[in-house]
Amino acid sequence: MKLTIVIPVYNEGGNIRQNLDNISAAILPIKDETEIAIVYDFEEDNTLPIVKSMMNAFPVHIRLQKNPQKGVCSAIKEGLLAAESTFVLVTMADMSDDYGKLPQMLKKAEEGYDVVCGSRYMKGGHQYGGPLLKKFISSTAGRSLHLLSGIPTHDITNSYKLYRKSIFKSITIESVGGFEIGLEITAKAYLAGYKVTEVPCSWWDRSNGESRFQLKKWLPLYLHWYLKVLPARFMKKGLK
Repeated sequence: MKLTIVIPVYNEGGNIRQNLDNISAAILPIKDETEIAIVYDFEEDNTLPIVKSMMNAFPVHIRLQKNPQKGVCSAIKEGLLAAESTFVLVTMADMSDDYGKLPQMLKKAEEGYDVVCGSRYMKGGHQYGGPLLKKFISSTAGRSLHLLSGIPTHDITNSYKLYRKSIFKSITIESVGGFEIGLEITAKAYLAGYKVTEVPCSWWDRSNGESRFQLKKWLPLYLHWYLKVLPARFMKKGLK
């Protein structure tokens, strides 16, 4: 299998059908080499009946995966580690991510990059909607870390990333909170010598359902990994 697309869900019944259709359209040339892993916390999740009704006729293989713990961080981690494909993409079910750029991200990975970041804050990237404070913090963190550390992405906090699965043989995921897991993996990959790049992407705030993002709770966790990668320009060390 070439690509596994990991989607953590939590009552995304209002979004999942359109989200899966959008993914299918983006990966049509490699649909037979792709699987979609829907990672869920509980059996009563309203996402599941809709996914199950689509599975038999959907052009891309869909696999349901129960999260042994609860929470988005665990769901992403379990999805990444269970994948048996060459590449693994993490995306959300709320139709925020730019699937039109997925072929470009996959091309970068096939050229030899190990982490390909969807970037809202590089030239050509855009962000539409969302809380202003969250946008200010993420854009400031991404741009400043790129400038100060030399890490080759302007948007390290974005969860929309494509990973080479083999990097997880040498990277241990420590995150237990939330979406800081993407920052941790990217920081560790870069410090360990893996090749990181980015492509410009657009991001749209969700129009249906409730965001699970917890800024106050997760901000210290983002800051922890920000400070870990900050000295990279001067002294690159692996964090394994």
